[in-house]
Amino acid sequence: MQALRFGRRLVPQLRGAFEDRSRDAAQAERAIPCIAPAAKLVQVENVTKIFGAGATAVRALDDVSLTILSNEFFTLLGPSGCGKTTLLRLLAGFEHPDAGAILLDGRHVVDDPPNRRPVNTVFQSYALFPHLTVERNVAFGLERKGLGGAAVALRVAAMLRLVRLEPLAKRRPDQLSGGQQQRVALARALAPAPRLLLLDEPLSALDLKLRRGMQAELKRIQRETGITFVLVTHDQEEALSMSDRVAVMEAGRVLQLGPPDAIYERPNCRFVADFIGEANVLPGSLVGLASPFATIRPERVGLLAGDEIRALGGFDLRPARGEGPQSPDEGRSLDDGESPPHPATFAALPRRATFSPGGEKGRSVTTGLPGRVVDVTYLGATTSCAVALDGGPVVKVERGDLPKTLVPGQVVVCLFPPDALLALEH
Repeated sequence: MQALRFGRRLVPQLRGAFEDRSRDAAQAERAIPCIAPAAKLVQVENVTKIFGAGATAVRALDDVSLTILSNEFFTLLGPSGCGKTTLLRLLAGFEHPDAGAILLDGRHVVDDPPNRRPVNTVFQSYALFPHLTVERNVAFGLERKGLGGAAVALRVAAMLRLVRLEPLAKRRPDQLSGGQQQRVALARALAPAPRLLLLDEPLSALDLKLRRGMQAELKRIQRETGITFVLVTHDQEEALSMSDRVAVMEAGRVLQLGPPDAIYERPNCRFVADFIGEANVLPGSLVGLASPFATIRPERVGLLAGDEIRALGGFDLRPARGEGPQSPDEGRSLDDGESPPHPATFAALPRRATFSPGGEKGRSVTTGLPGRVVDVTYLGATTSCAVALDGGPVVKVERGDLPKTLVPGQVVVCLFPPDALLALEH
């Protein structure tokens, strides 16, 4: 007999009336998720997807590989056209890759149609049936799978409790707000208890306050069900606030994958630093290595003392020639006449900076970038200050404790501790 799994409980199909309704109702009430050890749920291996042919061909995905774990909230983040929605459609079975493999629970699923995969999708438009009530919308997928009336009623009730829509069970979609419609779509997708739930920018149509409320709801529901969620979004704040791990994509490739704090605090390339948050990205030359630091000579940026800065290495900073430092204590100068200067980029994180009205000694501890305030913007919890550095570039400093006396035209020195300066791929 086939069965659907939700949490620790099995709901048999086509069993008819239950012999003990009170027992089953209690089980549905306690349908708390089972939290299994983190294991590989989805494996995407060297997947390429090309649309069109010849000169007009578009490589939407270019040799993408990644792993999604069980019971995690995973986000595909990137600008429009980066390939994140194409990857989502491949996971759902709506598209077929031109190369590579996709495994679900260790089994190849590339040739499985959408209805043969334990995967459901919540679309941006929600796609609710306008003529059906909330409870009938939620029941639709269960009935298509052949569940009997009693099993459907119990599961629908459990889903409406999960998304907190019990009082609205008899309403139609046109009688609901946007946030309530989103919850109905979520309940309908969760009702068959898929192994994987795909979310295609489901919050983009909501206003800011409602969107933030739904972000918290999605996190709660993911924790309570234990189902793996994969979210597609271009909203950096949404990705950072909701996810266990984030994959940043651009031009059909995954540029960086990791926990939100690592993505934000330690971007590994210029694009990620520029796309996530408000990192100040400035050009320079790599002139020395002393793991975990790199010594960079900035371009078009005047320093308070000297002409070099120390930055944490955001990638393998060894030059093409030579092996670089052999130990954390061993440094290497690249100005040895044997190699040309190595282009480098460094990012200065705006929320780590402070201001000083005067000089700063000991630049091994902090780096002083003198400049002039050009704009001050109050953002509520923080204040953003734009500073034109000596040499021309404008950087931002954003903190909750900036001096209230800052005004445009004021001369300041931006101080960055070493862990606020990151060496990036050029």
